[in-house]
Amino acid sequence: MRPGGPAEGKVALVAGGTRGTGFAVARTLMRRGCHVFLNYAHDEGGAKEAVTALRGEGLPGTATALRSDITRPDALPRLLHGIRQHHDRLDFFVHSAVSFHPMDAADPAPEAMATDLTAALAPLVYGVRPLVRAMAGGPGRVVVVSSTGAQRVVPRYVGAGIAKAALEAQVRYLAVELAPAGITVNGVSTAKLDKGRAGDPALMRALAARTPAGRLTTPDDIAAVVALLCSDDARWIHGQVITADGGLTLRA
Repeated sequence: MRPGGPAEGKVALVAGGTRGTGFAVARTLMRRGCHVFLNYAHDEGGAKEAVTALRGEGLPGTATALRSDITRPDALPRLLHGIRQHHDRLDFFVHSAVSFHPMDAADPAPEAMATDLTAALAPLVYGVRPLVRAMAGGPGRVVVVSSTGAQRVVPRYVGAGIAKAALEAQVRYLAVELAPAGITVNGVSTAKLDKGRAGDPALMRALAARTPAGRLTTPDDIAAVVALLCSDDARWIHGQVITADGGLTLRA
C-alpha cells in the first residue's frame, strides 16, 4: 500500500477519525492514496482543523469530514449514503471511536458503563448490513481499534475494558459470517499510548522502560497495523486482534 499502489483510489470511512488514533489512521491511509472520510460526533471546529491539517500535508489521498453520532441506529447508513453520492463503494471501515469513563469494578457507574459499551458495539450492530452492501462486488476490510484492557486488568478501566472485550468478540463472530462476502474483520489492540500530550512523566517513563522496544506506542504505530490489515496482503487474516505495543504486555 504505497502512493500509486494498490490502495490508490480506495475509499475509507474512519469513525473517530478527527483526533488521536483515528486521525493517525486517516493520515496513513491518505499517504497510500485513499479517499478518506473522517467521521466525528460533535466537535465541528476540531473536524475542520483535522481536515485542513491533512490537506495541508500534500498527501496523495483526499480528506472529507462527515458529522454523525456513530452510536445512533441511523448513523452508519446515512454516512454510507453520503459517501456513495461520490463513490461507487466503500473499501475500508475503521472503527476507532471510543468512550471511556473511569470507574472501579466494585463501584461501577451503570449509565457510564452502558455508554462505553454502546460506543464500542453500536456501529457494527446497527451498521453491519449497510456496510456489507457498500462493500459488495469486491474485497472489503473492517478494522476495529481495541485495547489490552480487554484482556488484562487496568485500574479504573472496567467500563472501557468490558466494552473492548465485547468488541473483540464481535470481531470474531462477524469475521466468520462476512468472510464468504470477501470482507475481512480484524482488530488492533494496544496499551498506553504516547499521544504527545502532557501526562504523568514518571508513569510514562516507567512504561517506556518496561517496553522491550524501548518507547511507548504512538498512534502512528497503530495506524501502520490498521493499514496493513486493509492491504491485499492481509486478505487471509480473519477474526484476529493483533496486539501492537512494542512488547509491553509480554512482561510478567
